[in-house]
Amino acid sequence: MRLYLVRHGARWTAKILICPPDTQRPLTPKGMKKTHAAALGLFALGVKPDAILTSPWLRAAQTAEIFCQVMGFSSSKIVRTDALKGTSAPAELLRELTKMKSKEVMCFGHEPHLHLVIGQILHTSARITELKKAGVACLGLERISPPHGQLFALYPPKTLRLLPSNRSAS
Repeated sequence: MRLYLVRHGARWTAKILICPPDTQRPLTPKGMKKTHAAALGLFALGVKPDAILTSPWLRAAQTAEIFCQVMGFSSSKIVRTDALKGTSAPAELLRELTKMKSKEVMCFGHEPHLHLVIGQILHTSARITELKKAGVACLGLERISPPHGQLFALYPPKTLRLLPSNRSAS
């Protein structure tokens, strides 16, 4: 399985006077724009997932919807799962993935949860990466249970925004 782990885009912070609870904080307008540009960059690389999973937290779900729109994936097929909440254990997501028959899966979630998932797949407790907002990690899963795979690529959002599809769209 090819697994794409995507961190949500930039969200409203608790610094504003009236701020919803963490689970309900939406993307900022600038966060939506940067997320859209990152999605265009990933699409330019030819990424076409068979399945999309997202955290039920608002900012992750909004990020997933933006990527779906760019990639022509029906947002009605997005699966919301508690296994991608920021408070979940990596093993919960891996259990969820064992149920899937898909070849390419894109998951939208939060830090530090996503880097813990990467560490579990790569068998390391070392902090390999912390994905930036709208950043993407691509892993190849040779086996899901017990997890075994390799890191194929890390795509910082800044890099994704520089890809040709974004320059021609400007």
